[in-house]
Amino acid sequence: MATAPGHPASSARVTPPPEYAAAWDDPRTPEPPVAVPGTRRCTVRIVDHAFTNFDVFTQDFTPPAACAGGWSKVVMRLQGSVAGRQFDRLGYLDIGGVRALTLSTPEPSPTGITWDVEKDVTDLVPLLRSPQQVSMFIGNVVDDTYTGVLDVTVDLDFYVTGRGAPKAQTADRVLPLADQGRDGTDLTGRVTVPRNSTRLVAEVFATGSGGGCEEFWDTSAPAGTGYSCADGLPYREVDVSIDGQLAGVAAPYPVVYTGGWSNPFLWYTTPSPKAFDIPPLGYDLTPFLARLNDGRAHDVRVSVVGLPEGQSGWTLSPRFKVWRDAGSRVVTGTTAVAPPADPRVDATVTGEAGSGGSVALTGTRAFTAIGTLSTSAGVVTTSVQRSLENRSDHTWTAGEEDDVLKASWLDRQTVSTRTGGGAPVVERVERRYTKDGTLGFHPHPGIDGAYDVTGDLTILWRESAESRRSGALVDSRLETSWYSGEAAWIYGGPREERHATADTRSQARVVTRSADGTTSTYDRRLRSVNGVFVADTLRP
Repeated sequence: MATAPGHPASSARVTPPPEYAAAWDDPRTPEPPVAVPGTRRCTVRIVDHAFTNFDVFTQDFTPPAACAGGWSKVVMRLQGSVAGRQFDRLGYLDIGGVRALTLSTPEPSPTGITWDVEKDVTDLVPLLRSPQQVSMFIGNVVDDTYTGVLDVTVDLDFYVTGRGAPKAQTADRVLPLADQGRDGTDLTGRVTVPRNSTRLVAEVFATGSGGGCEEFWDTSAPAGTGYSCADGLPYREVDVSIDGQLAGVAAPYPVVYTGGWSNPFLWYTTPSPKAFDIPPLGYDLTPFLARLNDGRAHDVRVSVVGLPEGQSGWTLSPRFKVWRDAGSRVVTGTTAVAPPADPRVDATVTGEAGSGGSVALTGTRAFTAIGTLSTSAGVVTTSVQRSLENRSDHTWTAGEEDDVLKASWLDRQTVSTRTGGGAPVVERVERRYTKDGTLGFHPHPGIDGAYDVTGDLTILWRESAESRRSGALVDSRLETSWYSGEAAWIYGGPREERHATADTRSQARVVTRSADGTTSTYDRRLRSVNGVFVADTLRP
């Protein structure tokens, strides 16, 4: 029985099979459902398509006339199904040329599975007020071997305003990157903002996939080590530049897709954190508005630092949220940027072809920008400070029979805003990612060309955000997504003799606090054994 995110299944005791069977449970994620008001809603279907190739599906969107006016909330709901044999596939959904969703798909059982994704897209209301073109892509191959057709529907639910459901407060405009092109591995384009803009936030959807080993960039190693993923050091960073000047830095999330870690049995029922809905990286570009508010198009460049020259494999899609000053036609100001230093990456590398090896790495980066804007409310000063840290310890034995990774990433952004002589508002966002796992690949006795594949992996995705005024808490939110699993199977033998086993667990925990001390907690935990969920609990 399929279970929608945030709606735990029965807690009745379930006895799992001794190993994976030909059918298994539909995948589940523990993330909370989107909180919605009790007001009336209108549903608009924007995608209903079977993805079988590399064509882009397009459809026109029209705002719901029966729910015209301001909306309190807009929720995207995706439902998918696939049966047979198929790889995990990557895809996206754009509305009006603006990225709304980056996703990967689950791998199916022969008898078929379904999955769903629920996403709050209220921040796209400025786009959704007018007709737009919807574009969705999931690159897929369907032939005599890979038979899985990806049937997908996507709906937008528009909730009207009412008692306890005020009109949503969003940016005034949401913009795509115009005139997109590629300069080597960089994405280039232009952005034009209104002349009375007072705040600018960029969000970049950034995923490594294909292009050699970029899907596994966090385990890459220099070619001289003899490691199979000869892709340079495993340091990556996604930078945004405006008119040739660095304007923001971020640490990408090393997402594991549902075929990753050479062990799909780890993910059949329990995807890794955020694999079905890969979140973007955020950049506060407000300090640069003094230069951008001239009504002209400005050059934007998105770069993946650490990517070897000429290497492909990264999908980059930025969008821009703009807030305007209703009391001014033109807002002017100043911009000051501390001279940015290159990332500091220190690494100790051992190994050569035919032997074991290791890469021990520490990488850091810092960035600061300050800007002022003369608005109708007074002079607004915005300071942005960003710091990145990456630590990685990767070792492998001869023939990569044992491959071990222990890595962490920390990305901190602090934005301080002061209007005139008023109290400063300080917003802090911190993202932390960790991976700790081992992959084993040993010859299986008795079957030529077969291997015992074992894997255990623990992943943490955590984001904390808080806002303070004069040091006093305004609100805070801490979200943690955790996964831990171990699996084993026989690779290279007959499919009916894989003897696959897996024990996987996942947890999502969200804690929010408000200025009056009110605290709310969501905590859901899942456990699956050999493809069958044996626990699904929502703790108070």
